[in-house]
Amino acid sequence: MADARVHAAIVIGVTGHLIQVEADVTDGLPALLLAGLPERGTWETRDRVRAAFLNSGLAWPESRATVNVLPAELPKGGTAADLAIAVALLAAAGAIPDSGLGRWVFLGELGLDGAVRPVQGVLPMIHAAVAAGIPRAVIPAANAGEASQIPGAMVVPVRDLAQLAGWLRNGELEERGRSSPLVGRCSPASPVDLADVIGNAAARRALEVAAAGGHHLFLQGPSGSPATMLAERLPTILPPLNDEASREVSEIYSAAGDLYADRFVPGRPPLVSPHHTSTQAAIFGARRPGAVSLAHRGVLYLDDAAEFPAVILHGLRRPLEAGEVVVARGDWTIRYPARFTLVLASPPCPCGAVACVCTPLARRRHLARLAGLLDRVEIRTRVVRLNRPGLLGDSPGESSAAVAERVAAARERASARLTGTPWRTNAEVPLLELRTVFRTVAGALDPLDRALNTGALTVRSYAQVLRVAWTIADLGATDTPGRDEIQEALALWKGESPGPDGLPAR
Repeated sequence: MADARVHAAIVIGVTGHLIQVEADVTDGLPALLLAGLPERGTWETRDRVRAAFLNSGLAWPESRATVNVLPAELPKGGTAADLAIAVALLAAAGAIPDSGLGRWVFLGELGLDGAVRPVQGVLPMIHAAVAAGIPRAVIPAANAGEASQIPGAMVVPVRDLAQLAGWLRNGELEERGRSSPLVGRCSPASPVDLADVIGNAAARRALEVAAAGGHHLFLQGPSGSPATMLAERLPTILPPLNDEASREVSEIYSAAGDLYADRFVPGRPPLVSPHHTSTQAAIFGARRPGAVSLAHRGVLYLDDAAEFPAVILHGLRRPLEAGEVVVARGDWTIRYPARFTLVLASPPCPCGAVACVCTPLARRRHLARLAGLLDRVEIRTRVVRLNRPGLLGDSPGESSAAVAERVAAARERASARLTGTPWRTNAEVPLLELRTVFRTVAGALDPLDRALNTGALTVRSYAQVLRVAWTIADLGATDTPGRDEIQEALALWKGESPGPDGLPAR
């Protein structure tokens, strides 16, 4: 009888943590004592591991066995440590040699039949192991494609506990390992294209400006207008994710168990569109990432935004400003990344009809629900529902590829200007820097200053208009925003055509 130690890993939020599983088998009445797991999980894991042993043809220790999972202070929910517990028991009972086990991480849930089932969060767990100097991992076969994205890792996919026990007993585990260099993935062509949207030139322009500067967007139009079509096509004109961003998003989807559920294509900005009946946990996350984190580095689209509960609409303001969401429950706190482009869509009234029959009070109350969020939105535009002559007469607009080329060029100009700063897009630059470091053409800010003095603009909206003006300048290959760029930015902020004095027409 002896003791043994092996490594496993868990995920807290979207961060992997290495843990240690130690087992000891001594003389005494047959029993299995588990420590370091949640009280409910202790009983479930014990019965699951014992059934997996017996149904795999492995001898269950006929002695007193104790298993401890360290460190004790980490919340260790889930089933990812099942396989490590089984391997530690096998080694402690002398069924397999324990030499070299400390160089491996064992991940997987055990079925009652001994099958090694997939677990969520393999990407962040193996990343944590590689960072800790343990690049070898035994994983469920169903997670092999996911683990192939991790550079520097050596993984062994396994189907069941009996197969793994045979490899360990015969010393074949090292032979089964194979390196997993980062798999280059070409993002397949999107099934949607901006050319599908007929007419609505103003809305298409607003979409392009939002993509170029990372600005939030409000699409207002009656039922039947192509607001959803426009929102769904925004990711097709955004630049592809770089390696770092793609890794961040992949780890989020891995922790959520959605990496290979066709909800995220590596390299392509994600689009997440929750329904207005979604709960707070579904939007902001709890034990797993919510919609705002699944939209990280991509687009969060709220259709019929005014129908969302006020607690969700108000709760979105924090991630919009901080780029993360903090979920606190009892004795644990989790931080999820949540830096996304927000797209809101809503009809101007509760009925949403072109021939509206709502009272002015009902219309005001309807849009008043969005007041707190609209303060954070830089671009507003109206989306028109076309009639039959418009459908037949208007020619298709530019394709996503053509618009994406201009967006990429604008982002490159912004990136060159922001080199050496902590900001990546125009939407992130604070007002002080816009007024002192990144100056506009002399006299161009006069319309903004007048609007600020008369109360037509607040300090927040002043900064929003100025950021959009810089994006318009980048799209036009202009070094500095002038009066024309300021006028268009004001019009986009107000959602109306610019008047002769540069201010939005009332």
